[in-house]
Amino acid sequence: MDAGAGVPGDLVVLGGDIGGTSTRIVVVDRAGEVLGRGVAGGGNPISNPDTAAVAFGEALGRALHGLDPVRVRAAVIGVAGGVSLGDASVGARFARPWSSAGLTCEPSYRSDLEVAFASGTAEPDGSVLIAGTGAVAGVISDHRLGHTVDGHGWLLGDDGSGFWIGRQAVRAALRSLESTESPGLLVRSVLDHLDADHATGRDSERARVIRAVHARPPVRLAELAPLVTEACVVGDPVADRIVDGAVRRLAESLDRIRAGDRPGPLVLAGSLTREETPIGARLRSLLAERLVSEPVTARDEVVGAAWLALLATESGSATPRVRARLTRMTESDRRDS
Repeated sequence: MDAGAGVPGDLVVLGGDIGGTSTRIVVVDRAGEVLGRGVAGGGNPISNPDTAAVAFGEALGRALHGLDPVRVRAAVIGVAGGVSLGDASVGARFARPWSSAGLTCEPSYRSDLEVAFASGTAEPDGSVLIAGTGAVAGVISDHRLGHTVDGHGWLLGDDGSGFWIGRQAVRAALRSLESTESPGLLVRSVLDHLDADHATGRDSERARVIRAVHARPPVRLAELAPLVTEACVVGDPVADRIVDGAVRRLAESLDRIRAGDRPGPLVLAGSLTREETPIGARLRSLLAERLVSEPVTARDEVVGAAWLALLATESGSATPRVRARLTRMTESDRRDS
């Protein structure tokens, strides 16, 4: 549809998701119609605020093309570790592209946990787990984040995350090279990924693995997580043990969040929690023994952000019908992109 569609003066809100892989913005009206979309590169506001702010500005420009930015009455932007924007210097970097886009409302930067929860359910209270590169769980009360568990980053925690899984895979490879056992599928995959499988002798392979890992940013260990899940699917016992360990650690985080039979739905978000993955399937099976109702799968994060922005207007626009329309339109857009 034409980006400028809609009756001038109608309520318009903006929802966004700033992630390490991509930055996505949608502009929607009170009926849940998507008026504008913008996608740009990712960026971490904590480790590289300049790159993240540039990507944010590019996504804003694309989403607002053909629209009067003054029409935007409310905006919610989900940010992983959003507390970084509380830093004055980081906040200033993001304020520049916001004002340059001609937006006059104040953006509300919200935790990625709040946005993920809102993408999965319209309920105001419950709990949420995100497991992707990192891992964090949180309690949601009246759409706001309360108590959290983990999310400490790769150095201090993120147990059961993609990073944790990748690190376990490298450790398994090193243990295999230091023994007399023949490398299994997972170990061979790790050696190939790290370009260590052509070395002469086990000691040489071991040295190349260590050098390759230390030469990269630590978070890139998460790139090995798909090798673990793929090997698990075909029955590799080492991969199976790592997957079980990840599931146990994610479940432990949820146990700490949901202590005392906490009310409300549990929303699962992040690539590792998808039902088609061995981790997602095993986690759901384990939770089925503990929960009264099934967990809810998070949808597109920008759905949650836009929904929260509509709620913030107190206009009565945040209805189930509008939510359903918004979900259909944003997910159709993501499939086509």
